Amino acid sequence: MTITGKQVRQLRSMANQLKATLIIGKDGVNTGAVKQANDALEAHELIKCNVLDGAGMSAQEAAYQLADAVEAEVIQVIGHKFVLYRESTREDIEKIELA
Repeated sequence: MTITGKQVRQLRSMANQLKATLIIGKDGVNTGAVKQANDALEAHELIKCNVLDGAGMSAQEAAYQLADAVEAEVIQVIGHKFVLYRESTREDIEKIELA
């Protein structure tokens, strides 16, 4: 899945109002975090994650590691937060219309 610059800007603006739904702690990106991210992406398509100070990894490292594990796109990394996007396969949710 390739996302254009225009689509990234659209998704970043949508993520601005989101609260962090996933918190990466001292265990880093483990199987629990991957399962939780998968479930959240299937339900919402766009999620914001937070990396705690004691995690032992930067937000950028966590973002790309988690994105690889769940086959998602990293949209933005700022400070301790990052945003992931993946199109959902579910038909019962309202999907994000990309520009």
